[in-house]
Amino acid sequence: MPARQTSDTPPLRNPLIAAACLFLVAGLAFAAIVFLAPAPQTSSAARAALEMPREEEAAIEVAEVPPASPLVFAEGEADESLSLPGVRETHDVLGGEVEPPPGSNAARALALQRASNVPYAGLFEEGPGGPLPVIASDGRRPSSAYARPFEAEPGVPVIAVIVGGLGVSESLTQAAIDTLPPEITLSFVPYARDLQSWMNRARAAGHEVMIELPMEPFDYPNNDPGPHTLLADAGEAENMRRLHWLLSRASGYFAVTNYLGARLTGSEAALARIYGEVERRGLAIFHDGAGRPGAASAAAARAGAPLALADRVIDGDPSTRAIDARLLELEALAIQNGHSLGSGFAYPVTVSALQSWAEGLERRGYHLAPASHVANIRAGYTGQDT
Repeated sequence: MPARQTSDTPPLRNPLIAAACLFLVAGLAFAAIVFLAPAPQTSSAARAALEMPREEEAAIEVAEVPPASPLVFAEGEADESLSLPGVRETHDVLGGEVEPPPGSNAARALALQRASNVPYAGLFEEGPGGPLPVIASDGRRPSSAYARPFEAEPGVPVIAVIVGGLGVSESLTQAAIDTLPPEITLSFVPYARDLQSWMNRARAAGHEVMIELPMEPFDYPNNDPGPHTLLADAGEAENMRRLHWLLSRASGYFAVTNYLGARLTGSEAALARIYGEVERRGLAIFHDGAGRPGAASAAAARAGAPLALADRVIDGDPSTRAIDARLLELEALAIQNGHSLGSGFAYPVTVSALQSWAEGLERRGYHLAPASHVANIRAGYTGQDT
């Protein structure tokens, strides 16, 4: 006789059914643990961002920094007691013992006042359009007095760049002064309106400056660099008259460079007389490297005047790719020779490319130097006026 059941629940005779029940119970228990456990910790910044109410997010505003008050650049306000950096006696025109913080409006105004203190005593005589540069009686030369001071680190190749054509376009000139590194030398057109004011601004920003001499091109007068262009067939007296007018347009520049000039450069005797007069007045002489630079070198040698010849015109093709390629060539030449010199025009693309290139130059093992430094190296200059 079968045994009597003691419960209304039928017995679990199948072991598979029992195992399934146990698995279901375990799963429910694990889910409860996970659901009730505290959330993992996050960083305080991330937690704050997650917990911020949406209303607070919408209320956040970025404070705007008010623009600096514009500087007023006015000619004729130079304080005769002021000087450029490197001149021994500098007086505080702000009435205090401490220099204003670099980059402040007061510091920029002070720099402008110092840069406006030109020409220096002993370094000029009266000319047809203003002061003409001369070598001082004690041997000081404008080429060193107005150059940007620079000390080279031994063994580090240096690269100098000249950007020219400045003073005609206000926006391009201001952009070059404000955005290019101060080691880049700026070259100005002699016919520029307010030329002295532009040069003062450039020097106040740390740039050394030079003036461009318009020279006769092959297609003159169809391509006319202006009424005071130096000509291949002009008599010596006429070219000297034009040269003195050009050199007396402003003060504070340390050098001259050519603007055009392919035909004049082919007349060695005429160009040598011009270079000889520039050298007699204590100015450095540059050539932008375009056209026939070898003929310019021959004329300078005939005049006994050191000539600094640019190794590359960096924007003969004014495209970013071409300019970058020329700048790489300047780097290679600097490694090979210890120094190199480039020239360019104040195109927006040129200014932009130079900004980007200069940012990483020191990390790549080079120093950006003013053009005067490379000219001194090539002339064998020892650093002392004679």
